[in-house]
Amino acid sequence: MTRMLMAAALSVLALGLSACNTIQGVGRDITRTGEALEDITT
Repeated sequence: MTRMLMAAALSVLALGLSACNTIQGVGRDITRTGEALEDITT
């Protein structure tokens, strides 16, 4: 039972960390797109 809880906790942690990286990547993409549009319009 303890191993099962530990495995579940590690799985949740791994998914959480990968989600943070994904969100961070999307944020970078949006920022770069905004900068490119800004360069085009100025």
